[in-house]
Order: sequence, then C-alpha cells, then structure tokens
Amino acid sequence: NNEKSVPQLLIRDLKFEKKSLAKLMFSPDQENHPSKAPVKYGELIVLGYNGSLPNGDRGRRKSRFALFKRPKANGVKPSTVHIACTPQAAKAISNKDQHSISYTLSRAQTVVVEYTHDSNTDMFQIGRSTESPIDFVVTDTVPGSQSNSDTQSVQSTISRFACRIICERNPPFTARIYAAGFDSSKNIFLGEKAAKWKTSDGQMDGLTTNGVLVMHPRNGFTEDSKPGVWREISVCGNVFSLRETRSAQQRGKMVENETNQLQDGSLIDLCGATLLWRTAEGLARTPTVKHLEALRQEINAARPQCPVGFNTLAFPSMKRKDVVDEKQPWVYLNCGHVHGYHNWGTKEERAGPERECPMCRSLGPYVPLWLGCEAGFYVDAGPPTHAFSPCGHVCSEKTTAYWSQIPLPHGTHTFHAACPFCAHQLAGEQGYIRLIFQGPLD
Repeated sequence: NNEKSVPQLLIRDLKFEKKSLAKLMFSPDQENHPSKAPVKYGELIVLGYNGSLPNGDRGRRKSRFALFKRPKANGVKPSTVHIACTPQAAKAISNKDQHSISYTLSRAQTVVVEYTHDSNTDMFQIGRSTESPIDFVVTDTVPGSQSNSDTQSVQSTISRFACRIICERNPPFTARIYAAGFDSSKNIFLGEKAAKWKTSDGQMDGLTTNGVLVMHPRNGFTEDSKPGVWREISVCGNVFSLRETRSAQQRGKMVENETNQLQDGSLIDLCGATLLWRTAEGLARTPTVKHLEALRQEINAARPQCPVGFNTLAFPSMKRKDVVDEKQPWVYLNCGHVHGYHNWGTKEERAGPERECPMCRSLGPYVPLWLGCEAGFYVDAGPPTHAFSPCGHVCSEKTTAYWSQIPLPHGTHTFHAACPFCAHQLAGEQGYIRLIFQGPLD
C-alpha cells in the first residue's frame, strides 16, 4: 500500500528534449563532408559485446568491422571447371596465384573450380584464423564473459575461414554472403566428408562443416521489424533450409525464391558467434553513441531516487560499463521497481538470487542496470525505458521487444532469445521488463 504515496515515474514521463536529441541523431558520417569520405558498404557487429571486446578492440579483432570500398577491386568470380582424376592432379591445377575451390568427390575424383579477378566487386573474409586473407577475426562468444581469457578454454566451433562477403563497387553497393573463405594459398578445400553436389547446370556446390546461417528480418531493421526464417548459405551463395543438425551430411531443401543478398539487420551465424549486418543507410538512421549519451544525461538530470534510501541514482558513464558504481540503479526483475543497492530482502530460508521488492513484495532476481552502449543494436531512437532479463541491459522498448523475439542459434541444434549486448539467454515470460523509477521527492 505504501506504493501509492510515493511519486513514481516511467522514463517516458521525463520530457525528452526532441530538438536537442534530433541534432544528435545523425551518424558521424553525415557530419563530415560525405563527398570526401570513402564509400562505406556497411558494418558487421558481433552480438554479445556492448561497444567493444572485453580487453579492448585490437587490429582485426574487434566487436565491429566496417566494410569500405577498396582502393582497388579484389573480388573474384568462377571461371574454368577442371575434373581431376587424382588429388595430385588437383593440386597441380590449383595455382597458388589464382583463387580456386576444390571439391573432393572421392579418392579418385576431385573437381577444381578456378576463380578469376572481378573488377566490379570487393571481397571481405571473416573467420577465426589470424592469417592475412582474413579481414575480420572472430572468436567464440561466451555469454557475459568479462575477459578473453574466459573464451580461450572453449574448443572453437567457428571455422578458420568461415565466410566471405562480396560487395558491388557501384550503387546500390549490393552485399552478398558465401560460405567458406579462401586460405593463404587462395584455395577453398571441401574434403570427402563435406556435403557437396553437382547443380542442375553442371556446376559444383557444397556446405561447410558447421555451416553459415543467415536470417533476414521482415520489414527491415526498424521499429516494425519481425524475425525472419533462418537459412543456410552454400559455398556458391545458394539458399537452403536448415540441416537436421549443424554438421549433418544431408543438406536441406533449396529455397529458390530467396537470395544470399544481405539486408539491413541480416544476422549471420558462424556457429559460435553471430554477426549483425548494418548497411550504411541503415546506420545513418540509427542513434549514435552521442545520442545514447544524451539520453543517459537526461535520465540522470531527472534525479531518479531509491524509493527506500532516498539517495539519487545515476547511470555510470559509457566508458565505465563493467564496474558497479555506488549510485548505480538496481532493479527487481519481476516487477521493474528501480532501487539503489541494498543488501536486505534476502531471507535465509530463500537461498539463491530471489529477493523481495520492498515496494510491492514480489520475489525475483535483483540486478544492477547497465545502459546498452552498442548503438547498432537499436531499432529506434526511443528512450531507455526497458531492461533485458536477467542481465539488466537497458535500451528502448522496441529494441527489447525485437531482440526478445529472435531465436538465435545456440550449440548445434537449439535456438534461444538472447540479449544482444551480452549474449545471455533471456529469462521470464517476455525476456524484458519495463522500468519503474521514482522521481525526486522535492
């Protein structure tokens, strides 16, 4: 009952200054002179990292990777097909200076498809290998891990040369994805055990061991987005329904009316890490880090208070996104009441994370709130009114609603919704909660 006498507010009640925020909505690319800037095709953002890798972004290992038009085209396209009777003959055909894909059908037969230079496209390669052909080095994502040391003990399921993205150098700069990447000797080698076949027009195609899965959202990457259907992409960029498990020998059915063309918001799963593709146009409509910082300052300026201790709460700065601050807001995940940290409410007979909210007596986990700092995951520029459960990452209502509906691949044959900022599997009925802040009493 004491709840009624206390002034409460939802963050949406804070009158956000629309004009001042609108100025911050434009991406940094638009602030510079666009004519001089290199053409950006888009960006890949790894799910599970809130703005940077735990030990910092270094070189080709980082949480997001921008694809820019190269000074000189490096794309390739298939040309000559050779059928070799022995693996030795196949090796002789696959010239070190020319890209090729080798399909081993049996000990007695290998098909080698040579690839030739394509002056109209740029190629970008993604994988676990740190060898020079890989542009973006991706390692396995461990949910909620605070350091890379947490991730090293896991046997990686990401392929060393996982996939390649080919971008058209001319407008509309279409980006397409293909399974497998070329190694240091410019070869893709599909061994005897890999799923492979001859296509109706006499070409070869195949799948990689753990596969490259793609999901295109419906209605683009906007506040109206809905999850699409996960598909598998072949080495030649054809689209298939999923295999029974990730590495099953039998391929799925070919999906004729879908393509390997990436759209704003497409998800790419490499079996161990999931990447979000954002187009340059999509990023231009996305809130910037400046905008998120302005929202953080707006909330803090409203001086939300702990309804019990009456101390003022404040979200820590974006740079301090892993250290719990003494003014940090905490939330009871079952009801959404926001408090400052306190250590009462744990009953001895109720061991575990269950705590009793002093406002409404509901039981549930009690966690610190963190702002979602990776702007690329936001589907709109709305205020941070909702938090994912059980991790406490805060962002806009539409962003929490969207990600809570997305089944992300997990292991070799399961899917579950996860927080994009830390990759923790979502819990509770919805996977997120509306936050109830208390305003200052004066």
